[in-house]
Amino acid sequence: MKTDPAGVLTGAHYLDGDYACGEGAMAAGCRFVAGYPITPSTEVVERISRRFPFMGGTFIQMEDELASMAAIVGASWTGTKSMTVTSGPGFSLMMENIGLAAMMEAPCVVVNVQRGGPSTGLPTMVGQQDVMQARWGSHGDYRIIALCPQSPQESFDLVIDAFNLAELYRVPVLFMMDECVGHMTEKVIIPEADQIEIVPRRLTKKDPADYLPYQTNGELIPEFARAGDGYKFHTTGLTHDERGYPVMSAACQKQNVQRLIDKIKLNEEQIIRFEAEAIEGADIVVLSYGITARVARMGIELARKQGIKIGVIRLIVLWPFPENYIRQLAGNIKAFVVPEINAGQMVLEVERCAAGQCRAVSVPHLGGGVHNPEDIAQAIVEAAQ
Repeated sequence: MKTDPAGVLTGAHYLDGDYACGEGAMAAGCRFVAGYPITPSTEVVERISRRFPFMGGTFIQMEDELASMAAIVGASWTGTKSMTVTSGPGFSLMMENIGLAAMMEAPCVVVNVQRGGPSTGLPTMVGQQDVMQARWGSHGDYRIIALCPQSPQESFDLVIDAFNLAELYRVPVLFMMDECVGHMTEKVIIPEADQIEIVPRRLTKKDPADYLPYQTNGELIPEFARAGDGYKFHTTGLTHDERGYPVMSAACQKQNVQRLIDKIKLNEEQIIRFEAEAIEGADIVVLSYGITARVARMGIELARKQGIKIGVIRLIVLWPFPENYIRQLAGNIKAFVVPEINAGQMVLEVERCAAGQCRAVSVPHLGGGVHNPEDIAQAIVEAAQ
């Protein structure tokens, strides 16, 4: 096993998506992970727990998912890059403290290897049923970032991006894998450390006497001070002022929460990522993500053989959603076709953005397996008529 001086793997390896995600987190500088075992995500922390002793990292198996999420929020305030890993019902349990992390502006990463639900559902089988929960799961107004890999290689690459985005915007970032990607094994290329772009924690250089934990000086993202470095600060999930102290007023709520929204909303063009192919002249555009984007390829080729002009969009960042692009595209095509392993979730976002300019056709699949490509092809053909 080839590693760099910090103990991080390098070179070519055959890894499943869960292992690749763990290796990507370690390459990103993650050194604290708290989690509770749950299929199909456990292999991520199994990998990390075996490798952390070689690089000075700490893994703690917590008593449940509520505690796991609380632990990584606390670890984040020490300046440590932190992560938790879960699936299905564990993701639901983490939602309250994901909202806390958003309000406290604690950078961290939450990996959700999606499976079929609801409740305990299909613990060992694939689903994509949590994508709307990722956006709207915790109460109140806030904005979130969520990424979605389609391969073990992207499980490595994109989890590094997730940590970087967490640091840039001081926000919990969700990493929405699915069971198929988590458990498939493919070749993964791990670059040398000096070839990987890592965003460090943005630590304040102010004197402790001049520092306020939520002061932005006209910017959207406050500077960070580590607990234990001599800075006096207070942080809370309550509506708070620049000192971090609770202020129960409508004016403070507007100032506090609007900035939480704006720091993502006003930077959407820098955050949004998707692949677009053969869009020019297309009559139908297939929009998908995760494992479904790979399965949809065969359905698209079957439909193209019937002479249909088909464009392809693969979401890499699920949230923020590329609504401006979808809105502009909707006026030039007949329909979007949206296959996903749920009863129809992201298709509602597509329909909202299309705003009646074209159809949004759902190709649902309730989990436990992937689509039959012929079903996707049939939906494309019908949408083109």
